[in-house]
Amino acid sequence: MSNTRIKIAFQGVLGAYSHQACFEAYPEADVLPCNSFQSAIEAVNSKRADLAMLPVENSTYGRVADIHQLLPNSGLHIIGEHYVRVHINLLAIKGSKISDIKSAMSHTVLLGQCRNFLNEHSIEPITGVDTAGSAEIVSNNQNPTQAALASELAGKIYGLEAIASQIEDESNNTTRFLVMSQVPKAAKIELDKIKTSFVFRVRNIPAALYKAMGGFATNGINMVKLESYMVDGSFTATQFYADIIGHPDEPAVKRAMEELSHFTSHIEILGVYKLGEY
Repeated sequence: MSNTRIKIAFQGVLGAYSHQACFEAYPEADVLPCNSFQSAIEAVNSKRADLAMLPVENSTYGRVADIHQLLPNSGLHIIGEHYVRVHINLLAIKGSKISDIKSAMSHTVLLGQCRNFLNEHSIEPITGVDTAGSAEIVSNNQNPTQAALASELAGKIYGLEAIASQIEDESNNTTRFLVMSQVPKAAKIELDKIKTSFVFRVRNIPAALYKAMGGFATNGINMVKLESYMVDGSFTATQFYADIIGHPDEPAVKRAMEELSHFTSHIEILGVYKLGEY
């Protein structure tokens, strides 16, 4: 990086939770809003941005669709992770009350995180492209019966009032973001908490996944995530995404990865980085 301010690409418009993640992780950085995850990745590959901030999973809703499909072919490396405590606000034009609100617009992921509140107040959920974009629409419409579900930051940007705050169903509602770069970051092996993310495909042999995982158990490696998803539109081609605690250069991790290679047709390390705090 040069001495100039870094620029971070994210999916959404100003005020999105991804924008909040950028601000929290890199307070001095400039941001580049993009209309899709793919566009945010392309912004880094074309050097219009230095980093991309991509959400991968939410503690209430689960994994973010499409992200795991994009990561292996993105040409980027994971250099960090950041957790955002997602406080959901019911944003409306000034003067509106909760009893006035008939519908609330937001990204489908966010709608799934506050179902109880919406049901309690008989508010119809409306799917929008993203959270802050929904706030912008509500601001432009100036309809007192319409609200948006978004961040406090989005309310400030688009001139809306938070007529209800922290309405998420789960008190620990958190989204995990990955920081992506064209250049891998050399995480030091001596750090206490290192996470390694990788994808792999098992060979077409009986009990391949069970055998592949055995090396992590016998070497005492903590695998904190293992997810499967189909690739190439085939029901038989399955790829796995995994997060483990440990550095690939640690002897125990080396042994586990070597054993994994015996039962897989493809392994790709996506990143080695410091464990985020949440």
